[in-house]
Amino acid sequence: MSPEAELESFIDKFTPEVAGLARTLFAALSARIPGAQILVYDNYNALAIGFGSTDKVGDLAMSLAVMPRWVDLYFMWGTRLNDPAGLLVGSGKQGRHIKITDAAMLDDPRVEALMTQALAIADRPIDPAQPGRLIIKSVSAKQRPRRPAA
Repeated sequence: MSPEAELESFIDKFTPEVAGLARTLFAALSARIPGAQILVYDNYNALAIGFGSTDKVGDLAMSLAVMPRWVDLYFMWGTRLNDPAGLLVGSGKQGRHIKITDAAMLDDPRVEALMTQALAIADRPIDPAQPGRLIIKSVSAKQRPRRPAA
């Protein structure tokens, strides 16, 4: 199975609403970040789709975390971002995220500013002249349900 088909099968596990949002956000970020190495982790808690300069998780700038009821836009180095609007949430040592409820949120100038900053502060910048790749990094054998309980 191709990486693209495998990613589609991972997204298909979610409700149609969440799957549709995830696909729209994935397409939007893929178009906005040419040259990105896109790392996919179908983990226990969430489906993570990261955008970075290499195939190493430490080089990711941001990712989508697809949850049963929503999608988060996660910034690997969120604590370093200037966020005057207070959009970022989280309490970890470095990461922060925004709960995305509508794909139009990516066009919000405040969210665009955070994405621009995240790409600018990356230790290894993404080279838009390089070909992007979709890489399935891991699939957890055990996973939480991808759909909310009825």
